[in-house]
Parts: sequence; C-alpha cells; structure tokens
Amino acid sequence: MSTDIPSLPTGYTPAKVWSPKAEYAGTFGSINRPVSGARFQRELPVGKHPLQLYSQGTPNGQKITIMLEELLAAGHAGAEYDAWLIDIFKGDQFGSGFVDINPNAKIPALVDRNIDPALPLFESGSILVYLAERFGAFLPTEPRARAKTFNWLMWQVGSAPFVGGGLGHFYAYAPVKIEYAIDRYAMETKRQLHVLDTHLAVHEFLAGDQYTIADMAVWPWYPGSLYGVYGTHEFLAVDEYKNLLRWYRTIAERPAVARGRVVNRASGAPGEFLPERHDADDFDSLITPK
Repeated sequence: MSTDIPSLPTGYTPAKVWSPKAEYAGTFGSINRPVSGARFQRELPVGKHPLQLYSQGTPNGQKITIMLEELLAAGHAGAEYDAWLIDIFKGDQFGSGFVDINPNAKIPALVDRNIDPALPLFESGSILVYLAERFGAFLPTEPRARAKTFNWLMWQVGSAPFVGGGLGHFYAYAPVKIEYAIDRYAMETKRQLHVLDTHLAVHEFLAGDQYTIADMAVWPWYPGSLYGVYGTHEFLAVDEYKNLLRWYRTIAERPAVARGRVVNRASGAPGEFLPERHDADDFDSLITPK
C-alpha cells in the first residue's frame, strides 16, 4: 500500500507575528480589517413599525425575513416590520448607527422599539429565538421537541461558517483558486449535506413533524446558498441528496418563505429582489417566486 503524501505548493512561511498586507484582492478584500468599530458616521433610518430590521438578503439575512413573514402569515400583527438594506459589499455595516446596535458589524440586526428603551438584537440565531419566544411561535414548548429545535439551530450556527466563510470564499470570492482550501471545505460541506439528507430521510422537518425556527435557519444555507450565492451545486453534486431536496422544496412552497427570501436583496431576476420592505403591499410589484 502506498503511503505517498501528495505534494503541496510551497513557498509560504508564516511570519512569527502576523500583520495585514497593505491591500487585499478579492470581493471583500478592500473592506476586511483586523479591528472593529465604526468607520464613518451614518445614522440608521427608522420606519413606522415596532420592529426595525437592518440587513441584506444573504442566507443569514433571509432567516429573519422568513421568520417575520411567517409570523405575519400566522396572524401575529405585532410582527410588522421595516426592512432597511445594509449593503455589505459597499461597507454599510461599518456606519456608526449600525455598529451602535451591532458592535460585531455583521448583518442582520434588529431593533424592537416596542420596548423602552429600544432593544437591539444581533446574531441571526439569537434574533430567531427572541422572535419565537416573543410571539410564542415556531419554537415548541414540549421539552423534547424544543431541545431538538435548539440542537439543529445550534448545528446550523456552528456549521455555516464552513460553507460561507470556507467553501464560499475560496470557491467564489478568493482572488486565486487554492486546491487544498477548496477541497478541505468541499469535504466538510459534503459531510454536512449528508448529515441533513440522512436525518431528513426519516423526519419531515428538522425537529420532527413540526416546522420550526431550525428549518428557517438551515433552509437558506442548505442547499439554498449552494445554488444561489456561491454557485457550487453542480460542483458538490447537490442533486444527489434527495431527502434534503424534498424538504427544501416543501419549505420553498410556503408563501411566507417566498416573500421572505426576496427582502433586502439588491439585485436579481424580476420578482427575485426587494431592496427594502416597509409594508405588505411592497410585494405587489413582484412576481412571486414559485
């Protein structure tokens, strides 16, 4: 049996102490920095509704707009919201107003103005739990089902960086293609897809027979981001995961999901994007995705 290790590119030796280069190429190279904080002064707009969302229609952003639209569809009128576009490609997330409500400068961020003083929320998983508990919806109260929901919600929060920050970056955004990096993250992404496909072979939804915030968190990422944001579906042979695709299509047919997935998207095919949402009537100009 051969024990030969494939040769890898050489020529880079890490410095004893890392320091950033003067310039980085790639999609996000010009905005990434090793320090936090606001980079310019800009106040956030405030609309008429109690919930103010500042986001972009990335997979993480879609989690929240899907949840809000599902709450409204379920009759929770208090979930009416204004959704303001934060264009992360232009660096809007580094404005002083946004950093004030999310020191981590990542979308999405939500402000609940029903509370005095207003309550800022960030991290998509945290926002989902807050909304579910605030409205008593999409989070089971029975201990076993509740635990299963949290299991899968936390799984998604911990797993998505491998897909977005890992495979998505090196496959779609990096200025050069690095075989080792792409293979490393493709391997892990395939494993995660298999985890979901195996589980969904015997469960209707992630937590069992109930549609929950766990499904809303996972759906935009698996396999949504692989088809849309990163274009890796063929590379990863996503179509072979039949159980996952059955679940994905079932959720895609929900009218609230069709609405939520287009909010805060700045571009796309007709009917596929709505940069801002301030009222249910804003969807009237769209061709609802099927």
